[in-house]
Amino acid sequence: MNFASDNVVGASAPILEAIVHHNGGAMPAYGADPLTLGLTPRFRTLFEHADLAVFPVATGTAANALALSVMVPPFGLCLCHEEAHVMEDECGAPEFYTHGAKLHGLPGAGGKIAPETLDGFLGGLTRHVKQMPPRALTLSQLTESGQVYTVEEIAALSRIAHAHGLAVHMDGARFANALAGLTCTPAEMTWRAGIDILSFGASKNGALAAEAVLVFRPDLAETLEFRRKRAGHILSKGRFLAAQLDAYLADDHWLANARHANRMAARLAAGLSEMRGVRLAWPVQGNELFPILPARLDSALRDGGALYYDWASRSLPAGEAVREDERMIRLITAFSTTEAEVEAFLALARRSA
Repeated sequence: MNFASDNVVGASAPILEAIVHHNGGAMPAYGADPLTLGLTPRFRTLFEHADLAVFPVATGTAANALALSVMVPPFGLCLCHEEAHVMEDECGAPEFYTHGAKLHGLPGAGGKIAPETLDGFLGGLTRHVKQMPPRALTLSQLTESGQVYTVEEIAALSRIAHAHGLAVHMDGARFANALAGLTCTPAEMTWRAGIDILSFGASKNGALAAEAVLVFRPDLAETLEFRRKRAGHILSKGRFLAAQLDAYLADDHWLANARHANRMAARLAAGLSEMRGVRLAWPVQGNELFPILPARLDSALRDGGALYYDWASRSLPAGEAVREDERMIRLITAFSTTEAEVEAFLALARRSA
């Protein structure tokens, strides 16, 4: 009953098998192997983009920070939600990789920036050498509250950002889970809606350690290869990154994993919602849910062996609040979460409610 994160589970079988399969023999180093070279046409087909540039890296933090480094100069400002992962969970990596650029958080319910909030902020700025000029907007998909930006919302935010001269980045750590919850294509959720660079996540959804920076604008891709090398993310044995991503995409394995994780989250949510005194802070739109429950139930679940995180948020819906005798928690399901694990958690909750 470990629902603390989708990082706590191992890699999926097809990805482990691919690593073992490609372990034998010799291949060119530093990304010159056929597997790595084959990723670009594969991603171009998937995203329906002939000029897409692909840069595999080992971690999501590196993907985000490197992406922002080509969008924001050292004197620039990057806008994000005030609870975004880049703001609160990456130890200043974006500022480090941009050599001093600053992150500025904007409020919004459910971890989402509303178009009017972005437009109001950008329209209210003065243009002066004393002020860091905004140069990029980064959106988390899923958000830190497990919510999905719709294609229409992404397009609206991108239009506003581009009108003010900002490039747009998407932190897609849970890109597959978001896509699985929408009836659209990868292209429609990214570059066709105005996204310039995507951090394409795989590690949370079955990979061992593999992400990719996907750049839809050739001018932004120009220096990324050098920045990636300086950051230590051109692996000498790059075939092992490529092997993971290759197996991840094969036969829509990535989407199958995400759909399963989303189903398990929905099943958890349905069971909890039937219990007296339990409510969800936000609707379940991916593989994360945020129940608000009586404090005594929280204690009983922990005593019974359930693992998860407390969660506090500044982006609760209007009119919602967590009382003193309540706790808000975060539960995350993974590609490997089983129905038995979900039912065991719900059974414990029912006995303790």
